[in-house]
Amino acid sequence: MIISAQAAITFFGASILLALAPGPDNIFVLTQSALFGRRAGITVMLGLCTGLIFHSSAVALGVAVIFQTSAVAFSALKFIGASYLVYLAWQAFHASAEKIQAKSECEVKNWKLYRRGIIMNITNPKVSIFFLAFLPQFADPARGPVSLQILLLGGVFIVSTILVFGGIAILAGSIGQWLNRSDLAQSILNKVAGTVFLGLALKLVTTKR
Repeated sequence: MIISAQAAITFFGASILLALAPGPDNIFVLTQSALFGRRAGITVMLGLCTGLIFHSSAVALGVAVIFQTSAVAFSALKFIGASYLVYLAWQAFHASAEKIQAKSECEVKNWKLYRRGIIMNITNPKVSIFFLAFLPQFADPARGPVSLQILLLGGVFIVSTILVFGGIAILAGSIGQWLNRSDLAQSILNKVAGTVFLGLALKLVTTKR
């Protein structure tokens, strides 16, 4: 085996705990699921996981080092991500209950939600830096190419993310379906989502290397 069974099990357990810890990605899945349904949340989750493939590849190829060493690259990426979150907040604050109701689970375009997940994940330079610090700890040069081990570990991390975020999407989607029966609840839910997006944008823009 390229990765030892003990290292894989330890890494998987740590990944589950990290996915459960409150953070921008799982909060994003929660809000989108509550607003648009469980299918929407799962679609966003798949987008986030695609972003994780990007970060895993960046670490394997050494590109993530750029974000760790270059203040300009780090700042540029985080401001792009923050701007996108502010845009999502603006959309949430300006959506009426009727508009939310019109965007049923089946009518929200999957590609748009998938794209949201990708952008949300890849524009967070902290993910690349986290992967750069976390994944190599479980790689053993004696077992083969480290870059391949990094990619495999990234795959294990994605599996743990799917399990945790999928559960969040299903739970939040069920609660959202109940809340969407009331126009007032829909409006409040949208305002909460907008506030969450602004909070995530502020957190991202104030993030330091």
